[in-house]
Amino acid sequence: MITAPQLRAARSLLGIDQRRLAELSGLSVPTIQRMEASGSIIRGNVDSLMKLIAALEVAGIELIGEGAASQGGGRGVRLKAGFDPAKASETVGDDAEPGGSPP
Repeated sequence: MITAPQLRAARSLLGIDQRRLAELSGLSVPTIQRMEASGSIIRGNVDSLMKLIAALEVAGIELIGEGAASQGGGRGVRLKAGFDPAKASETVGDDAEPGGSPP
């Protein structure tokens, strides 16, 4: 499984836009847009999900499941358990300088 935030983060790590991801995965841009707009876990055609995941993996992305350890080692990021991204702007916004860096 893959979540919409994972998909957006993966695309950001690769430095590609939705159009390029659509090309890499053989999916349409509207399909990628729908996937990224999902609330959480992306639901849809199994074939489309498999194409998406395969394209990300070929491009160098390792998807890490909830509570799973990374198999590749090296650096990475993940959300803390119980973190609510919807509240991030409330927590981070007041102390951050322009550009998103802490003071």
